[in-house]
Amino acid sequence: MGRKSPYPEEFRNDAVALYRAAGGKRTYAAVAADVGVTGETLRSWVRQADEHAGRHHGRGDQTAQSGDEELARLRAEIGRLRKAEKGVGARAGDPAPGGGLFRAGDEVKTRRWDFVSTHAGTFGVQRMCRVLQVSRSGYYRWVAGAKARAERRAADEALVAEIREVHTVHKGTYGVRRVHAELRGFGHAVNRKRVERLMRLHRIEGRHLRRRKRTTVPDRLAPPAPDLVQRAFTAVDLDEKWCGDITYVQVGGSWMYLACVLDICSRRVLGWSMASHMRTELVIDALNMAVATRGGSVTGVIFHADRGAQYTAAAFAQVCGGYGIRRSMGRVGSSYDNALAESFWQGLKRETMHQRLFVTMRQARLEIFQWLTYYNARRRHSALNYLSPVEFEQQHLQAAKIAIAA
Repeated sequence: MGRKSPYPEEFRNDAVALYRAAGGKRTYAAVAADVGVTGETLRSWVRQADEHAGRHHGRGDQTAQSGDEELARLRAEIGRLRKAEKGVGARAGDPAPGGGLFRAGDEVKTRRWDFVSTHAGTFGVQRMCRVLQVSRSGYYRWVAGAKARAERRAADEALVAEIREVHTVHKGTYGVRRVHAELRGFGHAVNRKRVERLMRLHRIEGRHLRRRKRTTVPDRLAPPAPDLVQRAFTAVDLDEKWCGDITYVQVGGSWMYLACVLDICSRRVLGWSMASHMRTELVIDALNMAVATRGGSVTGVIFHADRGAQYTAAAFAQVCGGYGIRRSMGRVGSSYDNALAESFWQGLKRETMHQRLFVTMRQARLEIFQWLTYYNARRRHSALNYLSPVEFEQQHLQAAKIAIAA
């Protein structure tokens, strides 16, 4: 009998689904790099899943399932469009051509130097500048700078193309600071204010999310743990402090719940779990995955959460005690006492659910899993000097080794 995998079954199934969703366009190594395993490990998971499910016998069923999911998605989209307010559709409310909003001659206001340059052969520069009440010296300086302006425009156009590429690769989620950090990471020496100006000019924006209602349901009868963090969401070393929380995701007409565990030092998501329920097993599964990610030895780690019933449950306290984890809790009704987790949820929802609704559980699981792996491996974090959590951990461990050697 083979050795038991250190990765939870939920994680392995989601990794297999992520590879299959690529439809053969991405290699095992490419998907595995995002997930954080080797290509051969992912290949063996896919092979085991194929053997277990007997996919060569069930292709017809799978095709039908995909068709049903697509039909459900289209129906949901049609319903959304039918409910849209009158006048917000494409071209709705556009002023009629020739209407009172626009006046003849207002469409284009020619710049003064362009006008002088265009008509200089007919009227002469001196006369044109006198009539327009502008200086000739200013006009000649403008003519002398034509080459430099053309080069600057070309450089701006090239930079805008790079900005759009970064913005597209990260699915429209990056704002000015992360786009700037990504360009600097590529070795592009560019000023942040210039990036900001070009993004504003070309209407390239990151995503923003409105605040949602709080979902924590406290168990006032359960004995609380002390607050060992006191809103100090910083840590000198990895596995010094963790934090966790639960959020919800709307899927069609129902809900899916997601629990995560983050390392406060590196902001890395060490463990997560998704389910259609919000029972204590949800947070226990996420904690078990976090412990497995760190190799099983986490004695002394502080785990901070809110006072939700799942985190105050006796079963969760017993699991923490078995691992040697010290529990910590904030006050009832204070989101600031678990601000790091709240900020993480805002990022996830802003970048995965912007103006959209998941139709099926399978779609929701796949896209959230994909974002979580992307967040760990590639997404630049402002609190980490715009490194990804995995890059930060690698640098942190390398610095620790150098300090020990010295």
